[in-house]
Amino acid sequence: MDLTTTADPVELLEAFDTVHAHWSPKVVAQVNDQYVKIAKLFGQLVWHNHEHEDELFYVVRGELRMEYEGGRTVNLREGSLHVVPRGVMHNPVAESECWIVLIESVTTKHTGDVVSPLTKSLDEQLY
Repeated sequence: MDLTTTADPVELLEAFDTVHAHWSPKVVAQVNDQYVKIAKLFGQLVWHNHEHEDELFYVVRGELRMEYEGGRTVNLREGSLHVVPRGVMHNPVAESECWIVLIESVTTKHTGDVVSPLTKSLDEQLY
């Protein structure tokens, strides 16, 4: 799919049917230099940051807890959105399955400079 020229609507709930692995974002659209991604989350990812990019999380289904270095926690319910500022250590946690939309710069690495068994390359995220 050529994300830069697609004029067809994206049916988000249907797109989630194609996501089979937790912590495996899929790019569904591009707006300028930002990717719109969807993902299903369960458990926790890994502590990481994105040195040069902010990250927007929008909860479509379920709940998400964003943990921050220093003990701060942000709880997100269905319909909530939250921006993780660039350079800030964070760890997303979902106690039960959670569906999210992410908006990130096209340069954003999945887990920043941290590599874990859950880390996905950009090629793996392309829908």
